[in-house]
Amino acid sequence: MWNRPLCVKISVCLSTLGKGMGKRLGYARVSTDDQRLDLQRDALTRAGCADIYEEKVSGKSADRPALDYCLRALSAGDTLVVWRLDRLGRSLPDLVRIVGELEQRGVGFESVTERIETGSATGKLTFHLFSALAEFERNLIRERTQAGLAAARARGRKGGRKPALDAKQVREIKALLRDPDIQVADVAKRYGVSRATIYKHVGAVRPERGASPMI
Repeated sequence: MWNRPLCVKISVCLSTLGKGMGKRLGYARVSTDDQRLDLQRDALTRAGCADIYEEKVSGKSADRPALDYCLRALSAGDTLVVWRLDRLGRSLPDLVRIVGELEQRGVGFESVTERIETGSATGKLTFHLFSALAEFERNLIRERTQAGLAAARARGRKGGRKPALDAKQVREIKALLRDPDIQVADVAKRYGVSRATIYKHVGAVRPERGASPMI
């Protein structure tokens, strides 16, 4: 079992560094214990990568140490190579952000499977399109969030988590607790909440039998 991300750098002796004069560094990632890195490693080696940084960690995880090491090792004129786009970015905006930062540093990017190279005119055009799609996605999320909040305000609700008990349930609980034979714990179980929630929403109620009075 993998208890933490595996961070490995594999040095591969090559007679040439491939395209361009800079280094070609590979990054490979798998997200589950039953996946193997062999396929990505072989593809990146064939693509001329001098070094390959590998790790086993979920793509949703923000903590990817091997990727951090790889990005720090890149200099202007170098190229970052991945087997497939989804090995690098956690989402489309994340992918665009990383590649954009590489471009600002003068570092190229290449995806073997999609045959994308930001060093070419076609590759740059592709990533301009990705950037536009990422911005479109952000705008959609923003609009949906704002529309949802506006609809909630129109129904008399503010944004935030839905209360554990609504007004009707609070009235029912108050009525139940007027009966001295009904225990707070039983009421809490019936409504699927804790005793603390009952006290929070109902206010000061009588103590259960045998308990110290509430102050």
